[in-house]
Amino acid sequence: MSTWTDDELMIVNAARALSAAGTCFVGIGLPSAAANLARRTARPDLVLIYESGALGAKPTRLPLSIGDGELADTADAVVSVPEMFNYWLQAGRIDVGFLGAAQLDRYANINTTVVNSGGSERRLPGAGGAPEIAANCGEVLIVLRHSRRNLVDKLGFITSVGHGASAHDRQRLGLRGNSPVAVITDLGILRPAPDTAELILTDLHPGVTVDQARAATGWPLRIADTVSVTAPVTDTELAALHELRAG
Repeated sequence: MSTWTDDELMIVNAARALSAAGTCFVGIGLPSAAANLARRTARPDLVLIYESGALGAKPTRLPLSIGDGELADTADAVVSVPEMFNYWLQAGRIDVGFLGAAQLDRYANINTTVVNSGGSERRLPGAGGAPEIAANCGEVLIVLRHSRRNLVDKLGFITSVGHGASAHDRQRLGLRGNSPVAVITDLGILRPAPDTAELILTDLHPGVTVDQARAATGWPLRIADTVSVTAPVTDTELAALHELRAG
């Protein structure tokens, strides 16, 4: 029987979430691992798009950054960054945007800019293309590790708008679609409630309890009436992930 880490379980479930996607605008780090794994398992024909201009990238290993030459070398085409944003992203031509986050609040708003800790500010990598991805893709998926440090009651800075503060804020702000649709963590999956857009726990990973998820969340976490348990990692999924990492 295969054994896996919490991170591997999270990445596998994130890859499964792309099973119906056609095109995916990929953030670096955990989102890139999930999207590349999806191409090898759940969605072999998934078209991966990177901010640097790579369309249809097929890296043989996990890219180190959006500027990794492997992305351009394996892409169907490479376009300029202005074309990537103006023609492909902001025009609504991409099905799914896949993002990570340093911090996330109960409405799936993202902070990757600055964190206040112990009375001092700690600068983070910043926005990159995330605000445009969050605003313009048909759907948005978010992946991050589940802790009170990462899932917070209130963000000190909103880098990318998720649902704002209600189920109607995206429409009011003129943002495309009704995203984000899911947050995949190493404990389970959170999805927005239809009435409020507040994230609720809908799925737990094997062996994780509701109490564990609540204790790791920085706000009073709402629980769905029925909480599903995600399927265990398969040998095929685990082998594909190990191959990507080793490449």
